[in-house]
This record gives sequence, C-alpha cells and structure tokens, in this order.
Amino acid sequence: MPKLPLEHDWNVSPKQAIAIQRQLCKRVITTDRLNDINSVAGVDVGFEGNGSITKAAVAVLHYPSLELQESSFARRPTSFPYVPGLLSFRELPSVLKALAKLNRLPDILLCDGHGYAHPRRFGIACHLGVITDIPAIGVGKTRLIGVHQSVPDKRGAWQPLVDKDELVGAVLRSRQGVKPIFISIGHRICLETAINIVMKCITRYKLPETTRMAHKFASNN
Repeated sequence: MPKLPLEHDWNVSPKQAIAIQRQLCKRVITTDRLNDINSVAGVDVGFEGNGSITKAAVAVLHYPSLELQESSFARRPTSFPYVPGLLSFRELPSVLKALAKLNRLPDILLCDGHGYAHPRRFGIACHLGVITDIPAIGVGKTRLIGVHQSVPDKRGAWQPLVDKDELVGAVLRSRQGVKPIFISIGHRICLETAINIVMKCITRYKLPETTRMAHKFASNN
C-alpha cells in the first residue's frame, strides 16, 4: 500500500489517543464523496495469546455480485491496552498491515464496529476511513452509545440512533426475525447511502457478506 494520506504515532498513551481522536474527528466527511463502487471490503480483527497478538483479516468482494476477489491477513504484537472507546488504537495497526498486502485497495470499507456512533464521534470506521481516505462504514453488532425507538420486524426497516440530540447512526433490521445491527458513517459517505450499501451486502444472513467473509478468513488462519 502506498504511503497513507494521513499518518500518526500509534505508540501513545490513552490520554494521547483521546487527543488524536478529538483532532482527527474534524476531518470526517459526512457526505458522499464516492467514486465508482466496484469492490467492498470487510475488516475483521481478533486476538490470540491472551490478547498479546492482534490478527486482522480483510476480504474484498466484487460489488454488487459479492463474489470474493481477494483476501489478506496479518498478525502483529498488540501494543495498546484494551480501553473502551479507543479500540482503533489497539486494532488498526494490524488492519493497515493486512490492507498493505492487497493488490488493490477496495472502493469502500465495512468495519466490524462503529464509526460516528462513538462518544467522540470517531470510532474505528472513522479512524480507518480518515487515515486511508477510503469511504468507510461502521457495522456494529451491539450498541455502544445512543437511544432509539423499536425497529419494525421487517427487512430493511430502521430507526435513528440518537446521542445527545444528535443523529449518530441507524438501527437496521437486516433480516426479519433477528436482532438489528447498528450502522454509522465512517468517512466520505452519508448515513442513507451507508444503509443502502449495507443492505446490498446482506444475503440470507444477519451480517453483511463482507463481515462474514472476513471473519471466516480470519478463523481459518
């Protein structure tokens, strides 16, 4: 992967990490700045050795067919402690290492986690999107912040996720009869477009194929 559009030190304290988040959140673009979308990528991160090793997998799928085009995997020593709200500092160094192994970067990144729906409006999807300048979407399995109304049990139905009177994401029923997922923008995309893209990446499962493929690849390595 070529030199990142934006780089910063990862060997920082939690206090310094918060300061970086507060600075970089100003760079998040909340409107559509998209090129042609021919590929979407899922990003999955896990840990081994009681958390001492961070492993990241990236699965790149053709869009809209969702056929697997390419995948990559990386391990590296974990260098940042587990601190809620600062998970990107723990996970992204391995994600960037995996992205660097791809022959071609994807047009959109779907992260297993949150983006704007974050206490400082800078979750992992925002962080990854800003430093790579690739449009990104956060797809969370559980709620981190915010409140919402009950989501109708209908595929594609959603309710606004609101924190401190601000719209921070969407609570989306990806399939009928399953718990909803939490969608938020990461970078260079608006919420409505993010929801539409996620739904086009959903097949017969709750989670988008990008997430499922990345997790499957990570589990086999």
